[in-house]
Amino acid sequence: MKSPFLRLLGENRNYRYTWMGQVVSEIGDHFNNVAVFSLALEITGSGMVVAGIMLARGFAVVLAGPLAGVLLDRMDRKRIMIASDLVRAVLVALFVATLAYREPWLLILLSGLLMFASPFFTSGRAAILPTIASPEQLHTANSLTQTTQWTTLTIGTLTAGFSAAQFGYDWAFLINALSFLFSAWSISQLRAGRSEFRAQRSALTETEVVRPWHEYAEGLRYMKTTPLILGIAMIHVGWASGGGAAQILFSLFGEKVFNRGPSGIGVVWGFAGIGLLAGGVLGHRLGKALDFARYKWTIAVCYLIHGAAYVLFSQAPVFAWALFHIALSRAAVGVTSVLNFSRLLRHVPDEFRGRVFATLESLTWATMMLSMTAAGIASEHISVRTIGAWSGVLSGSTALFWTWAILARRLPEPPPAGVAPEEVEVHGEPAL
Repeated sequence: MKSPFLRLLGENRNYRYTWMGQVVSEIGDHFNNVAVFSLALEITGSGMVVAGIMLARGFAVVLAGPLAGVLLDRMDRKRIMIASDLVRAVLVALFVATLAYREPWLLILLSGLLMFASPFFTSGRAAILPTIASPEQLHTANSLTQTTQWTTLTIGTLTAGFSAAQFGYDWAFLINALSFLFSAWSISQLRAGRSEFRAQRSALTETEVVRPWHEYAEGLRYMKTTPLILGIAMIHVGWASGGGAAQILFSLFGEKVFNRGPSGIGVVWGFAGIGLLAGGVLGHRLGKALDFARYKWTIAVCYLIHGAAYVLFSQAPVFAWALFHIALSRAAVGVTSVLNFSRLLRHVPDEFRGRVFATLESLTWATMMLSMTAAGIASEHISVRTIGAWSGVLSGSTALFWTWAILARRLPEPPPAGVAPEEVEVHGEPAL
């Protein structure tokens, strides 16, 4: 029997092109990530510089999120995504200058500009998913999108780590630039009806055109008054409280704690990707079987596992055990990500999707910025292992908030958005 993933790729032309662009561009992204972080440590040897790069990325996403959300709900999402790819191709090509002009501020500046352009694509891709996939395909499409993201994380980081060590950083930047051009071509092949890829919404008022903040605030009010959407936003914040530090710690553990150089960074990220991939596959199976009540409890359990496994990763005495625990930690995150995004795609109306997904990205990165700042400063005074343990505790504490919300009956199921209830409800025992 053909896999549902293969069946989706074979039957759905629009999704197939979106997926092709995702595979190539995300592998290129990880070549850039490993090269930038390794180059920063090579130039300065300081965790603070890695923190500075991550902060620049986070600040850029926070700034871009509201603008991206409003434009994605106003304009043709396909065209915005193509523009984002083309801008990022140019910016990545400029990273080659950092090889001759080895100044940390240039890495920080280019990293920030690159990430400013990213929400216009990533939030756009999430927003168009219900447009290019039928209600019956939506859960599978979401699962494949996320498991592909984590597969490319695994392949990209492992390959990039060894490539940077063997061939130099210039190849990493070139591959990333070409990958964005391929992604832009892939998105250009998408086809839709008369409305193309514009949100289904009422006409803009004069106030909304002139003062887009009011339009963004409307999206925030929608999130605030929909408990499940607000709850998912809050656990994004809870995860990011420790997850931001993790972005820095991956590089420090690979490069310094275990003394593995650029390849060590790539291996740590690669095993994190393997865990996310395994969690994504499990999340896809669970998503078809869990009813709403069991979905909520699954999220609580997975966040508890994630936090505990990250603490064990931080204290692992040998590299092999560290890799095992980071894979387990990320597997739990993978399950929650697939299940939560499937719920968002089912329940968020088309007219709010751009703003909701962009806001989630901004909230996550804003919290990660605080976490990264704390971790970067602490890395100059406290052992990396201690910082890692506290990061795991903070991320795992999300399970407590979510459990309280379940017991207090604060997470009722919203109505489905734009599809018949019988097309999205799932029943039966969890596929454990």
